[in-house]
Amino acid sequence: MDKLLDVENVSISFIQYTKGLNQRDLKVITDLTLDISEGEILAVLGSSGSGKSLLAHAIFGILPENANLNGKIKYKGKELSQKDKEEIRGKEIALIPQSVNFLDPLMKISDQAIGQTESEEEKKAKKQKQREIFEKYNLGPEVDDMYPFQLSGGMARRVLVSTALFSNPKLVVADEPTPGLDAETVTETLNHFKKMKEDGVGVLLITHDINAALKVADRIGIFYSGYVIEIAENKDFSDDGENLLHPYTKALYKALPGNGFNLTEGHQPLHGEIPEGCPYYDRCEMAFDKCKKERPKLINLGNKKVRCFKYMDGVEDGA
Repeated sequence: MDKLLDVENVSISFIQYTKGLNQRDLKVITDLTLDISEGEILAVLGSSGSGKSLLAHAIFGILPENANLNGKIKYKGKELSQKDKEEIRGKEIALIPQSVNFLDPLMKISDQAIGQTESEEEKKAKKQKQREIFEKYNLGPEVDDMYPFQLSGGMARRVLVSTALFSNPKLVVADEPTPGLDAETVTETLNHFKKMKEDGVGVLLITHDINAALKVADRIGIFYSGYVIEIAENKDFSDDGENLLHPYTKALYKALPGNGFNLTEGHQPLHGEIPEGCPYYDRCEMAFDKCKKERPKLINLGNKKVRCFKYMDGVEDGA
């Protein structure tokens, strides 16, 4: 499979003013590294408010003006400039937003999917293509003349998926696509992603729903306090999780109701309160002295990655 997206050492920060108008650079994402290939579903899993949606905004070049972006985002091996992102977004790379509120409440569904056209001939061709895609997702002709408020939650989600596929994208970024949906609609939405994968489309699924991620993703990136601390294969989330590498990932897996519901004390540090060393240090049962002083880098281990000193030479001796 050809690689589509490379995110290399990306950090995103914002200027924040504290008491006395003191200024500081608040990092929300730090040293984010991941990749995704054609026909692959990669899930980025993290708690709500952890900043993972900023990854989608960075890929599409729609970060707020006061955001500082460092690192490289490559598409098909080429580093993307802001101009590049503007040219390919909505075409080769498409976004499925987290809220159906992204639909224009004053515009008919068909018109939103087609967009602006320069001639009647172009409009007719786009209309035909739109109908073909909508039919694939069980959206009948009656949907075309509806407004968003007339759609059920499941229909609205299917419209967002169909609209994203209108330009035949190679990469789809789905930003929190399942919150607030009933179980049947969640399953339906996840099946859409499986269909995209079968068609050779790469899917980046950004979510806080571990069960949804495990149902569809080939690999899962675990997000913790603005860091990717592990990228594991789906099969590693099985049995007692012995193939998972990072202690947080293991704790997360064992906290699931079907795995004993074993909870770990403490909470993720807030942005701006992350300790000097490993962000998981205060909660880790196997921490080394080095973990308190230094922040581990993301280590490549074949198709997996982990940010933990345990997997680096020289740690066992207390270095």
